[in-house]
Amino acid sequence: MMDATPESQGRRGRGRPRDWHDKTAQNTIKSLDRAMQVFEHLSTTRGATLSEIAADLDQSPATIYRILVTLQGRGLVEFDPVEQVWQIGVQAFVIGARYLRRTSLVDRARPIMRELMEDTGETANLGIARGASVLFVSQVETNASIRAFFPPGTLSPLHASGIGKALLSQMEDNALKRLLARRNLERFTENTLCDPSALTADLQTSRTRGYAVDDEEKNLGMRCIAAPVFDATGETVAGISVSGPTSRVSR
Repeated sequence: MMDATPESQGRRGRGRPRDWHDKTAQNTIKSLDRAMQVFEHLSTTRGATLSEIAADLDQSPATIYRILVTLQGRGLVEFDPVEQVWQIGVQAFVIGARYLRRTSLVDRARPIMRELMEDTGETANLGIARGASVLFVSQVETNASIRAFFPPGTLSPLHASGIGKALLSQMEDNALKRLLARRNLERFTENTLCDPSALTADLQTSRTRGYAVDDEEKNLGMRCIAAPVFDATGETVAGISVSGPTSRVSR
C-alpha cells in the first residue's frame, strides 16, 4: 500500500527541501536523535537519576548530563534537587496540551465529564501524571456552593489524590516500588497514606476494583472517586474523577 505523501496525491511536497531524497541515515541529526531518546525515556518514568538514565540508554553520564542540561534550558525536563532525579518538565505539558487539542483528548472527555457531573452533582476532573504529581487539565464544575475546585494547571501529589492513585495503581510493581523508594510521602491529613506498604496495599485494592478513592487524604472534608483512562493500546493516559464534600460523596 502506498503512503499518502504529497507527491502520491499529486501535490508538491512543502515539508522538505526540493532536493531532498529519502535517505534517512543521511538526514538524521544524531545529537538531536540522542536527545529525543533521553526525553522519551524520561517520559516513561516518574523520575530517574543521571546514572540510571545513562545505564538504561548505554551512554556516558557526561553525554547524558549535557543533553539533560540542554533540555532543562528549554523547560522540557526538570531536576528535583531533593530526590536527585530528573523528570519531565512543564514545557512538555505545554507542547503536549497543544497536541491534546489537536487529538481532542480533552474535547472527547468533556461530554463524559459533564455527564458525570450531572449524574453525581459533583465536580468532574481530568488529570495526567507529571513527575510525582497529578496535573489537572480539565474540569466541569458543579453549581453547588460547597464544591471541589481543581482548575486546569493545578498540581496535586500522586499519593494523596484520587486521580493520582488511579494512575499509580496501573504502574508495574517494580516501577512503583522504585518510585516509592525515592519519595518521601508527605502527610497532608491524618488520612494520608505515608507508609509505602499501606499505599501499595491501597493501590492493589484500587487496581482490583477498577477505581481509586481519596478519602480526605489531601483535604479534610473532601472525598474523590477516580478511575484510569486508557488509550486504544491499553496504555494509561489520564485519570478521571468526581470530587466533593464527604457529606455528599460516599465510598
